[in-house]
Amino acid sequence: MTDTTTQWIVLALLAAALVVVGMVVVRRRERARRAELQHRFGPEYDRAIVEHGSVTCAERELAAREGRVGRLQFRDLTDAERRGFGEAWRTLQSRFVDNPDGAAVEANQLINELMRARGYPTDDFEHQAADLSVDHADVVQHYRAAQALTHAKQEGAAHTEDLRQALVHYRALFSDLLEVQSVPGAPMRQIG
Repeated sequence: MTDTTTQWIVLALLAAALVVVGMVVVRRRERARRAELQHRFGPEYDRAIVEHGSVTCAERELAAREGRVGRLQFRDLTDAERRGFGEAWRTLQSRFVDNPDGAAVEANQLINELMRARGYPTDDFEHQAADLSVDHADVVQHYRAAQALTHAKQEGAAHTEDLRQALVHYRALFSDLLEVQSVPGAPMRQIG
């Protein structure tokens, strides 16, 4: 073997080693990003996989949600706003016994008002749930469940107990949105 051939073989082996190292680094980054998304989105991560049919598509969607929500301007509620929303919730909850259907609809409306006050877009339910999943992953499934139960009642497929459960689900999201406060100097979206 000539010196030139040996040098080419060594260079080829080094290039192959660099490719392998590069692949390992990329794989580790992918695993770290996947773990980060699973942790951040919780049950919504698995839901996105089922909805989109693949891990790659789901992760792309979840990353897009993060980007979209990262551009929103959230704000803390004033103490007066927080008290007002709390009182509105207590009032609607007290009306449940006499008007369960109305209380469930009112709970959904109050959630929308609270979301608007905090800076969330309230265009449509799926968009709202997707945005909420970024910073409120632990309670967004409650929102989905409440909506499903409320719609089932409107279609005649649910009973008063289902509406009670819907109110419990709405309350979980309501409480989470109402109590979140930012850390001084930190953007609101990092809390949750």
